[in-house]
Amino acid sequence: MNWHQQLSLSLEQAESDHLRRSRNLLDGPQGPKVQIDGAELSNFCSNDYLGFASHPKIKKAVIDAAKEWGVGSGSSHLVCGHQGLTESFEQDFAAFVGAESALLFSTGYMANFAVLNSFVDRDALIFQDKFNHASLIDAGRLSRAGFNRYQHGDMNYLEQQLKAAGEKPTLVATDAVFSMDGDLAPLEQLSEFSMRYDALTYFDDAHGFGVLGNQGRGSLNSVGLAPTGNRLLLATLGKALGSFGAVVAGDKVFTDTLIQKARPYIYTTALPPTVVAASSAALGLMQEEDWRFQHLHSLIKIFRNSVATLGLHLMDSQTAIQPILVGDNQAALDCSNKLKDLGFLVTAIRPPTVPNGTARLRITLSAAHTEADVASLVEALKQLQKSDLL
Repeated sequence: MNWHQQLSLSLEQAESDHLRRSRNLLDGPQGPKVQIDGAELSNFCSNDYLGFASHPKIKKAVIDAAKEWGVGSGSSHLVCGHQGLTESFEQDFAAFVGAESALLFSTGYMANFAVLNSFVDRDALIFQDKFNHASLIDAGRLSRAGFNRYQHGDMNYLEQQLKAAGEKPTLVATDAVFSMDGDLAPLEQLSEFSMRYDALTYFDDAHGFGVLGNQGRGSLNSVGLAPTGNRLLLATLGKALGSFGAVVAGDKVFTDTLIQKARPYIYTTALPPTVVAASSAALGLMQEEDWRFQHLHSLIKIFRNSVATLGLHLMDSQTAIQPILVGDNQAALDCSNKLKDLGFLVTAIRPPTVPNGTARLRITLSAAHTEADVASLVEALKQLQKSDLL
């Protein structure tokens, strides 16, 4: 068979297994309501947790930055692309999360690859939770270090492995909030391990930053910790901040090392000043409009209490990610399609993103939603129940 035949068969198999992916084409901006194929849908699958993606103050910051700084950075950070706007944002971000230093990356994927390939070599060991984001898993596999994945949240096994590592350098990488389940990693225990066994511990807080902690400072802050000592924090800017990019925060010795060694930082063009301006404005709004956190967590509580009365398999999450376990791939797709017919955009998440047999509706809440929006979604879920889809 030639390439076209092989790939066509693979696509047909994915279709048969109800695993073929497709894209929703939006006809307008991101928000609690979106336009798809001429229809307005209530959006319950976006990671725009604070409703910043179309915030007028952030849009104005982008326009102002384009006038002052232009629209391109022109080069990598180490040539001539590191602009004053970026330097100020890194300093502001570090101060906000209680870190000594911060470094801006173009994407979370690149940042994770940078961290897991800059601090360890073939004589080291990397340990990861099996439910980590794909970017962490890929970064671990591509590193030269020994790579070991532990069962989700299994701290007993992890501690045994850290003890067995002896004098070998060790790095533990974990999602702080797991993106498909919405639950938190055992942050305090992992932090204790980092001190007891001198393990560099890297917390990917893509879904916790902007949602948890004081004014959205993130998962570590929510348990009284900060990215200091052996703790490194990743925050992505394309979710709660409504912008784009990612930041690694920690002690200056770590960020300075990344500047020297991180290939995804050294060999790529710096983010455009317009994007950095958006992130900077969002960081300010998190502190200026901190009512958003109280409103978001109120919606989470309302949603969970309402769904509990329906008897649905709502997964254990106190974050903006509220997955309802369905199980079967086709059943999850049917639920998603029926919700679209009812005016709601909710994505069906299927393998390989989640384990086999755990397909789900990944519902996400935003501070831009109203209590009425949430009540309408719950009524739609009731209709799915009456139709024997849930």
